[in-house]
Amino acid sequence: MKAKKEDKPLREGYTTGSCATAATKAALLSLITGEVQKEATIKLPIGRIVTFSMEQCEVKENMGFAEIIKDAGDDPDATHGARIQSTVTWKDTPGIEIDGGVGVGRVTKPGLPVPVGEAAINPVPRKMLYNVAEEVLKEHGSNRGIKIIISVPEGEEMAKKTLNGRLGILGGISILGTRGIVVPFSTAAYKASIVQAISVAKTSGCDHLVITTGGRSEKYGMKEYPHLPEEAFVEMGDFVGFTLKQCKRQGIKHVSMVGMMGKFSKVAQGVMMVHSKSAPVDFNFLADIAERVGGDEELLESIRNANTASQVGDFMVERNLPHFFDSLCENCCRSGLREVGGGMKIETSLYTFKGAFLGKAVYDEK
Repeated sequence: MKAKKEDKPLREGYTTGSCATAATKAALLSLITGEVQKEATIKLPIGRIVTFSMEQCEVKENMGFAEIIKDAGDDPDATHGARIQSTVTWKDTPGIEIDGGVGVGRVTKPGLPVPVGEAAINPVPRKMLYNVAEEVLKEHGSNRGIKIIISVPEGEEMAKKTLNGRLGILGGISILGTRGIVVPFSTAAYKASIVQAISVAKTSGCDHLVITTGGRSEKYGMKEYPHLPEEAFVEMGDFVGFTLKQCKRQGIKHVSMVGMMGKFSKVAQGVMMVHSKSAPVDFNFLADIAERVGGDEELLESIRNANTASQVGDFMVERNLPHFFDSLCENCCRSGLREVGGGMKIETSLYTFKGAFLGKAVYDEK
């Protein structure tokens, strides 16, 4: 028997903020010295010293330019392989000015850590850019003012794979990163996007949010709540408990959960992290609900031996027992209220994979 091959550790990558900072150092050094820079070494926010190789570097009389190809490691990152460019020019007035160019989004809605109208370069990367520029100028005894423009040529296309449009960041990607590195399959980035989405919704005046497990369930939610603005819809993925707690923390009074049998069967059990590997569906639990709404022993046995929660849903539709779905939704609402300690109105709506409405419940514990 062949020995099982051990999984290799996943490779870390670097954030757009780190790449922009290293490219800026190379561009500024080339501008000051007149020499093209092949690499640049910077200190990441986590304290690690890293050297980046330049894909391109040019220098003219009043301009230094450098480009880095972003390596996101083994993370399924929308910006992996992006060309992160920095153009640094002298300016007549003192100080360091930072802005976004082609492919870097611009903030159009309040509630984000960057003011409306500014380039979507988040606070930590902005500070990294400022600090590295200040450090290089000081080392070379220069008091001249500079302008730094960060560009990502394919950024507008890449942004379509992110939540930027929903958050009101238009025209490209955001320059991000709080640690400087991308941790493969990190949940931190997704959680951060949930927090930002709730913040944008709150700042836009939304007091009723619809939280969904993915794009498909969000589409069904938008059909169910057509009166709500786009900002009110937040994709929570598997992070049900985390999202509900963030809603409570940010003062959202009314939350509607929209999803399908697989994940909401877990929520009904009280499981608040519904990744496929986090916890199995409890078919005995589903059989108990079926029994309460009039399921016979043959049906209960079929449920206990089912392969998926979706299959259980099919059984209930076939037997014409719609109260099963309402009861499951009630359990979801109760689980959600337990998770946040009450103080809000929670609704749960359940759909099939193809969008057929199955059931709904509303609990208000204000």
